[in-house]
Amino acid sequence: MASSKSKILIIGITGNLGLEIAKASINASHPTFGLVRASAFSDPNKLHKIQFLLDSGVTLLKGSLQDEMNLIEAIKQVDVVICAVSSMQVLDQKLLIPAIKQAGCIKRFFPSEFGADPDRTQVSDIDNNFYARKAEIRRLIEAEGIPHTYICCNFFMTVLLPSLVQPGRITPPTDKAIVFGDGNVKGVFVKQSDVAAFTISAVDDPRTLNRTIYLRPPGNVLSVNELIEIWERKIGKNLERIYVTEEELLKKIQDRIRTTGSFSSYTLHL
Repeated sequence: MASSKSKILIIGITGNLGLEIAKASINASHPTFGLVRASAFSDPNKLHKIQFLLDSGVTLLKGSLQDEMNLIEAIKQVDVVICAVSSMQVLDQKLLIPAIKQAGCIKRFFPSEFGADPDRTQVSDIDNNFYARKAEIRRLIEAEGIPHTYICCNFFMTVLLPSLVQPGRITPPTDKAIVFGDGNVKGVFVKQSDVAAFTISAVDDPRTLNRTIYLRPPGNVLSVNELIEIWERKIGKNLERIYVTEEELLKKIQDRIRTTGSFSSYTLHL
């Protein structure tokens, strides 16, 4: 008897989120495929991931977003495509969209988003079109009439929580904490494995077709003030809070851009 589970192709499968999506797909008994560059099979940093995927029953197909022939052949073997490439590669999906259209067999496409909703997020003119690029991909998908689901999960815990949302830090502070604004605006912090499970649960759910889906576990919605309070209880010590207004923050970022040309490594000096 043929499986009723959709066959899933994951692009970016050796990345952190892509690997978690593969695990969730396997756990949900979906026939799972991964598109992998030929060079990855000799990359010592990826070999253990590739071996894990193979041992787990994932079918790995050699190809890339720039390899049209192999890309289309890979797509033709599945029902669903999930793209989990990094934010720096979002526009590479311009090559994927016509391939999906040409293959003509895909009943659902999940583009690489997995963050804030690009159609609802407004950022000052300093984000280097980060959200505009994702919105551009959405418009191309819709213009081609490709069945899709957009997953919006806001912030990954592994990115922001280890530093307690402190710029330039990789560990939480033990003396002072920077608070932007009044610190009461809430954000959603999620684990990549939960995002992956949420994504896979939407694959065959007709309610999620051509919809934007939000992952907001009530217990994961916290403000910076609340995060600091949790940490203070953990270490048994109150931190000095340094409040930075929106105007001050924007000025510091703009000054940083003028001097370095980028704010990706921006550090707020006390």
